Order: sequence, then structure tokens, then C-alpha cells
Amino acid sequence: MVGLSRPRAMAGRDRLIEVASLMTRNPAFLPWFIIPAALTALGLIVAMFAVMQFSVRAYIPGSLDVGGLTLANFTGLFKSLYAEAFMTTVALSAKTAVFGLLMSYPLAYGFIRARTTLMKSTIMIIAISPLFLGEVVRTYSWIIVLGNSGFLNSLLLGLGIIHTPFQFMFTQIGVVVALVHVTMPIMVLMLAAALSHIDPDYEKAATSLGAGPIRTLLTVTIPLSIPGIVSSLATAFAWTFSAFATPQLIGGGRVSTVATLVYQLGFSSMNFPFAAALSIAGLILTVVLLMAIKRMTRVLRALGEQ
Repeated sequence: MVGLSRPRAMAGRDRLIEVASLMTRNPAFLPWFIIPAALTALGLIVAMFAVMQFSVRAYIPGSLDVGGLTLANFTGLFKSLYAEAFMTTVALSAKTAVFGLLMSYPLAYGFIRARTTLMKSTIMIIAISPLFLGEVVRTYSWIIVLGNSGFLNSLLLGLGIIHTPFQFMFTQIGVVVALVHVTMPIMVLMLAAALSHIDPDYEKAATSLGAGPIRTLLTVTIPLSIPGIVSSLATAFAWTFSAFATPQLIGGGRVSTVATLVYQLGFSSMNFPFAAALSIAGLILTVVLLMAIKRMTRVLRALGEQ
């Protein structure tokens, strides 16, 4: 593959260098880049410290006040109810990320390889259309679609595939379907960005050597887009792990996740210390899993370079 044109990723890198050069030549621009980021980071840090401070305080039933320092909130997380909620949340997040990837990758690939502006625009509108509505509105739309008398059951009954309505609502299946719809737009955009950095000459070279479209996709395109794949999976996983509205409305209280339990503890039981401890534990678990995914990415890259 000697003589191939420079990957388009270099063009993006050159633009970043130009921005950095502009900031160096004109120091007046620097605060406009730093201040918003610093304020955002400061807000997140303050909020995190507030949650951590609540998590080690004793709960006083019937009162919004908190007691002295205690670790009872964290030891209580090992009860079966909360352990099951963690496992359910991890399972839902993993399923959503995987199925979201299977749905998003073809759209992203079609967008990048489309030859006409009309086709590109059509694919992108389909991909990002869920962003035009809020999460609650999208979730209520899925309630209409997935209900026992909804569109999907009516279609399956009409085709004779099922003879009685399938229970999509209040199950993990329905929650995953709705969450995939929520996470698809960001996954498509991330995958499209990764695929746009792959030089088409690599695929042309594989084709000239006798590889068919499927083999080229499996041996060239997908391996080169692994960083984007892993990033989109990690983003979808983290997004789903903290999702509240969709599991609450589609699950109907029968699918307990970390976010729904935090809501119940905080606003039903007024047990804000335990809710804070549950939030901290969820954050730690998410960070650990994302670090494992990052480590896996490095291993896959190393194997691909061998």
C-alpha cells in the first residue's frame, strides 16, 4: 500500500494545529476557550463533592436533615436489592450498546460511502431524527408503539407471527428497544467521524487484490474503525447506565436500575444519603468498566498491528 494518499485524519489534525497556532499568535482568544471549560469542570467538581459529603452522612427518617459521619450507606449497597439493580443496569447498558452498534454502523457506513448529497442527507436525517424530540417525548412514543394494543403488536398479529400480544412493556426488552433509539444518534455521529478518517484507497487496494465487499468490510474497514467502535460503545454504555426517564416509564417500576432506585430513595423515601452513596457506587462502577474497555482497545490495536 505504498504510495497511498495521506489519510483524511491528517486533515483534521492540521485544522487542530491551525487553531492552536491561532491561539498562540492571539493570546486574547485563549480565555474564551479556557473559561467555559474551567467553569464546567468547576461545577462538576463542586457537585461531586456535595454528593460525596451526603453519602457518608447518617439518614434521619422523616427529616431532610442528616446525621453524623457513617459508612452504613455503602455497606447497605451489598443487599440483594441493590446488587440486582447494579447487575440489571450493567446488562441493560451492555445490550443497548451492542444492539445500538449493530443498528448504527450500517447507517454511518452508508452515510460516509453515499455518492450523492441527497442520499447523505436522507441517511443523516434518519440517524439524528430522535434528537429532534426530548427523551420523555420519545419514550412516550415508544409506549404507544410497544403497548399490547400498540403498532408493533398490531403488526405482528396482523402478519400472523404471534397470536396473542407480546409483552414489550414493563420488560427489559422494551427498555432496551427504547434506549437503543435514544443512543443511536450519538453512536452514528461518532462512527461516521471514525469512518471518515479511513482513506478509501485502503478499500480500493483490498478490492484490487481480489477481496469482495464483505471481506473488505470485515478485514479492512471494521478493523480500522475499531477506535470509533469502542468509543461509541463506551459512550452508549455510560449514557444508558445513567438513564432514568426511559427505564422508569417503559419499565414501569418492574425494571429496577441504579438511576430509578436513586430517584425512589431521594424523592420517595427522602433518604438522600443512601441515594448519594448509590450514585457514587454507580459512578465508580462506570469508570472501572470504561477503563476496562479502554484497556481492551489497546490490546485489540496491538493485536491488529502484529
